[in-house]
Amino acid sequence: MALSVDTIKALVTPSTVHRSVYTDQAVFDLEMERIFGKVWLYVAHESQLRKAGDFVRTRLGTYDYLVTRDEHGQLNVLQNRCTHRGATLCNEHQGNTSRMVCGYHQWMFDLQGTLRGVPHRQSYPAGFDMESPRNSLARAPRVDSYRGFIFASLSENGPSLADFLGPMRGAIDNLVDRSPVGQLELSDTAFRLEFKANWKMHHENANDTIHPGVVHSSSVMTARQHQAEPTPFDDGQTREMLQGNAFTKKEWEGIELVALPGGHSYMDGIYRSRLLARKESDPVRDEYEAIMKQAYGEERASQILNLDRFNNLVYPNLSINAQYHQLRMVYPVAPDRTLVVSRCFRLVGAPEQIYHRAVRFLTNLSSPASMIYGDDAAIFERCNTGLSGSDDEAWIDMSRGADLDKPFPGGGTISAATEAPIRSQFKAWLGYMTDGAHA
Repeated sequence: MALSVDTIKALVTPSTVHRSVYTDQAVFDLEMERIFGKVWLYVAHESQLRKAGDFVRTRLGTYDYLVTRDEHGQLNVLQNRCTHRGATLCNEHQGNTSRMVCGYHQWMFDLQGTLRGVPHRQSYPAGFDMESPRNSLARAPRVDSYRGFIFASLSENGPSLADFLGPMRGAIDNLVDRSPVGQLELSDTAFRLEFKANWKMHHENANDTIHPGVVHSSSVMTARQHQAEPTPFDDGQTREMLQGNAFTKKEWEGIELVALPGGHSYMDGIYRSRLLARKESDPVRDEYEAIMKQAYGEERASQILNLDRFNNLVYPNLSINAQYHQLRMVYPVAPDRTLVVSRCFRLVGAPEQIYHRAVRFLTNLSSPASMIYGDDAAIFERCNTGLSGSDDEAWIDMSRGADLDKPFPGGGTISAATEAPIRSQFKAWLGYMTDGAHA
């Protein structure tokens, strides 16, 4: 497929999208160049990189990268590939080291990516310069952070991180502020799940309010069957979440979907709608609220704890759930392969049981054995199978609620139980893929 601007523009209409955006290798390659190769991507959290020598392995598009903290305290985002023969330098997810040594021919690099040692140095030509940029690890040209969340961009030019995040800074603010001392610690371990489908399906599903009662019907029935049974393991939170997936049409329409410029989106009002109903007696929550009021004052603490956003999608690779202190990173691998990594935070200064609840919630929601995310991954793969076997006339509909969208202050739209977030994502997608030529 020749991907001229006109060809790309022809793949998306205001209410439909061509199947090839999910299955075509050329489309995927261009996404890696024009979206993941240019925008700000979340790469790590500062709590993972406190000491000199700390490193975290991550991905920028399909490229393997390392985020390091060097001896000067500087953050570096370096390609995880030896400049000698191309071998991957590091296979660990995170750790601490004073240098990076290739396991093939023992080329050694410092934490800033500069080549510092090669075996048999005397056998190289006189003009061989270890400090030459061509022998150093490739660097992400832009690295910035917002309240501990580290982002990188492979483009030397573009909007600032603050401008890119826009209103989504509020999701990060709320998560950080839920710590009484304004500090987070990201868990050392993570759930990793790979599904055989396109990365965009995860994002489209995140704020889709129609699928839960269908896709997750088995877990809904299980929760209803055990409604009267005590649940000491999770204090009923998991059961409430599972039952919430069976909201009626009227209940889902009481939840607002906010679709923002740049493809970002979130749900508003899902907790007020009883998806995660609070028990009348909850000593752990009472202790936590008392600590928050002491730290922030009663009014500010109430504002922080009652901000009601769910599935805050920072397009194209991050999803945040502030209420349960969690995030997902979405990594495209191929047109039909996607890796999702899920972690949770410890709120520094909060009761330890709050962290335990976050871990349990993450396990039930996002682990490979989850009753929820396993359903989602399975339906993504069914969609991929159907789209891969379709002809060139196959189009995907995203028109639900198109005539119900209302303007949202500052840009974007607000609606209820519609496909507005999907339409917003493809508006951003089209802008990135055509370098703005669609406008």
